[in-house]
Amino acid sequence: MTTAGSLSASDAATARAHTRAVVFRSGSSFLLGMSLLPRRRRDAMYALYAFCREVDDIADEAGTVEQKLAALDGWREEIERLYHGRPSRPTACALVDAVGAFDLPKEEFLAVIDGMEMDAREVMVAPDRAAFGLYCRRVAGAVGCLSIRAFGADGAAAEELAVVLGDALQITNVLRDLDEDAARGRLYLPADLLADAGIPPGSPTSILRHPALREVCGALAEEAHHGFRRSAHLIGACQPRAVRPAAVMMAVYRLMLERLERRGWAAPRQPVRVSRAEKAWIALRHGLF
Repeated sequence: MTTAGSLSASDAATARAHTRAVVFRSGSSFLLGMSLLPRRRRDAMYALYAFCREVDDIADEAGTVEQKLAALDGWREEIERLYHGRPSRPTACALVDAVGAFDLPKEEFLAVIDGMEMDAREVMVAPDRAAFGLYCRRVAGAVGCLSIRAFGADGAAAEELAVVLGDALQITNVLRDLDEDAARGRLYLPADLLADAGIPPGSPTSILRHPALREVCGALAEEAHHGFRRSAHLIGACQPRAVRPAAVMMAVYRLMLERLERRGWAAPRQPVRVSRAEKAWIALRHGLF
């Protein structure tokens, strides 16, 4: 197991500065919830976020499939080095303390990379339900399983919360980013929902123009609502202080989903956001200030 003693104080400080910079450049919806954690847990979350951001960028940025797969394999090797006490990249160095202090599972880091490989290997358009579920588990559930430990929550309810809330957040992201994903040739709406609505296979842009799109998005939004309701129940079964960041994230995304539903699904779809002031109020309401 990697320990904090594997890095000099200077190297550790440099690594933390790097991950903070990644987080603050991103403008993430999760920034407020992360920044209000106690220092050691906050630093762990910044490092986790930076890791996710960096592997996600590999899948999204320009390059051949071979180049992307090689870059992701480079991160798999780095995770192995991290768990053997020899990380070389700034973000992995910033993860040293978190891995040792919070017993972060190596397989969840690898699952995140596997999720990015799904995007890198092929352009995902209307995945079947098994592929959609696997994708959500890897890119969101795995992050939840790492984050919940960094928050300080444990037990069966916390473990279930990590996956259930991760799915609900990812579904909301899918609904929020329809046009952005289509511009990359992607469409994450599950094939079974498209078939149920009578929408034939086609390009992402043609599917997003179909008049029955609202049925698909409405059905997927209800899946997210179900996940949020289950998550609220699980939050009540966990240590309250440890899951406050998860409660804030859920409240922000619930508000975003409600606004998406009010806006509607027909083009032109105006972007939907939750303002910084609204996020601050949500954090205040959940006792993070």
